[in-house]
Amino acid sequence: MANFSEVGHAKNAANFEDLISYCTGYGVTYNPVLNAIKIANMNTQKTSANNAIANVSATFTTFKIATNSREIVFLPLKKLATRIMGALKASGVPEQTMKDAFTINYKLQGKRAKPIVVPPNNNNNVQAINSNDPPQVDLPKNISVSQQSYDSQIEFFGKLIDLLTATPAYNPNEVDLKLVALNALLTNMKTTNTAVITATTIFSNARITRTKILYKPVTGLVDVAAECKSYVKSVFGATSLEYKQVSKIQFKKQK
Repeated sequence: MANFSEVGHAKNAANFEDLISYCTGYGVTYNPVLNAIKIANMNTQKTSANNAIANVSATFTTFKIATNSREIVFLPLKKLATRIMGALKASGVPEQTMKDAFTINYKLQGKRAKPIVVPPNNNNNVQAINSNDPPQVDLPKNISVSQQSYDSQIEFFGKLIDLLTATPAYNPNEVDLKLVALNALLTNMKTTNTAVITATTIFSNARITRTKILYKPVTGLVDVAAECKSYVKSVFGATSLEYKQVSKIQFKKQK
């Protein structure tokens, strides 16, 4: 998730507070029938908006901490897997076991086990003979094997551990290569990944709540502010100083 800015939302909330202040200053003359633009209700909406904006900021911080923690846990995985392959080979395991391990490791590293073979194209060969340009080869549309999502890395690392567990000969002296350490790492990977998923959901829901409070049609802060301006215009007139006060306060709908 890319970095985001709450400046526009905070500006709308601050401007709404200015609008309320002006309307409060008009005293008993400001006496709308519409409940949404009564001073008390606008103050309630102002508080809800500020709380929603603050909650988005807080949940984003939690989300960033979770993603940073996950990144730290996953960062050494590929180099560790390479060391595991060396330790497995040095254990004297059968060739087929090494082939199975290499297949898993290739996926874990985001590589293709076998290179793509480009099929011959006679028409392209003829074109190359009759032209100084290189032949135009139509490559097959292969599905990407760079499955580097965190879920995929957890899956492939788990499969590699399963293979090592089923291989009695794998018993390295290095502590961080032992099955106990590898299983502990896998558990930590799952934990940090789940933490990010949870934090993402909470952050996303906070943004939805904020968006509704500020921008929902009719009842959102921006539309309520527009209704308030219209009421001031109707009470004091389009050329009045009072209307000039509120009309210059800007509200913009944000995504």
